[in-house]
Amino acid sequence: MVLNYIWIAFFLIAFVVALVRLIFFQDYQVFSDLVNSTFDYARTGFEISLGLTGVLTLWMGFMKIAEKGGMVAILSKAIGPLFSRLFPSLPKNHPAYGSMMMNLAANMLGLDNAATPMGLKAMQEMQNVNPQKDRASDAQIMFLVLNTSGLTIIPISIMVYRAQFQAANPADIFLPILLATFFSTMVGLIAVAIVQRIKLHDPVVLAYLGGATAIVAAMLWGLSQLNNEQLRTVSLLAANLLLFTFIITFMVRALIKKVNVYEAFIEGGKEGFGVAVKIIPYLIAILVGIGVFRASGAMDFLIAGIEWFFSLFNADTRFVDALPTALMKPLSGSGARGMMIDAMNTHGVDSFAGRLACILQGSTDTTFYILAVYFGSVGIKNSRYALSCGLIADLAGIVAAILIGYLFFG
Repeated sequence: MVLNYIWIAFFLIAFVVALVRLIFFQDYQVFSDLVNSTFDYARTGFEISLGLTGVLTLWMGFMKIAEKGGMVAILSKAIGPLFSRLFPSLPKNHPAYGSMMMNLAANMLGLDNAATPMGLKAMQEMQNVNPQKDRASDAQIMFLVLNTSGLTIIPISIMVYRAQFQAANPADIFLPILLATFFSTMVGLIAVAIVQRIKLHDPVVLAYLGGATAIVAAMLWGLSQLNNEQLRTVSLLAANLLLFTFIITFMVRALIKKVNVYEAFIEGGKEGFGVAVKIIPYLIAILVGIGVFRASGAMDFLIAGIEWFFSLFNADTRFVDALPTALMKPLSGSGARGMMIDAMNTHGVDSFAGRLACILQGSTDTTFYILAVYFGSVGIKNSRYALSCGLIADLAGIVAAILIGYLFFG
């Protein structure tokens, strides 16, 4: 229901802003831009869906091998004590646990293409025990918000973009991104826990979260000992080696269990293709709404208003140059990436705005996109408080990114 109102608001705000530009600024092109944006973003949504078709077919095929070989059950038992407390409505050792763990691990390593199919698989498995099929369950909301918070340990793609722009130190945003996305994830987790009355002070929860924090700290210390070239090499190698190790482990385990690996892959691949087709209308709907909002100039007016507001308090408004990336990120990953690249190109890759745009890009994830795709894949129409908690996590990540940006580079 909330997404319905926001989607309509995109169009209404775009229409009003376009009228203002037409009447007061004699911008006779604005409505052509609006109409063209609907076609452009519909095409973009379909192209993204086509791209997802191959990825979903591939990874849901591998997930089916893992499921039949018993790997998903093993992963579920490993994280069962924590997830049984964060997802109390799911049965003990539910198969969704393993898919959720792999999804979150792929996100942490910056492997977006691998994370999405695993997340959709988890959402489908949770939907099987959802008593109200068109209404998001508590477990689905918790999982979605953890995804939208965008916890990333190794921001590979952002470092690559910085290297392409010949940054003096492409990896200098590594630690700031990790800190910002950590705050985003923790705030998102706490927000959902408060609504669902989950006890985060439980000793088991504290042990898992404390252990994860210790592992991240150890990784940070180890990676901090490397120079820039070594850091990029090790990051890329670790991420891809871990991913392919998962694939081989799934196959070996399935062979031991005497599973027909090829047939299992085909079975899972067929499911992935069906999911990809199902999400097309949901994805096009949200992207077209975002497109008209951008084309109308509403985003530009919003940025100018924020700059004016902070200037009233004589605040340092340098962060505003990077703010388009932050405002676009919950709406569109590719749009935010474009804003980040534009900030580096306009202000300089090693400028404050250029670096802050990179931190903002890595601090959260595409909340509206994830909500539309994940919930759309299982036919959920009532998202309840998922969007509000996801946006709270986004806001925490953005605020943390700005403050951390000033701390490191201000």
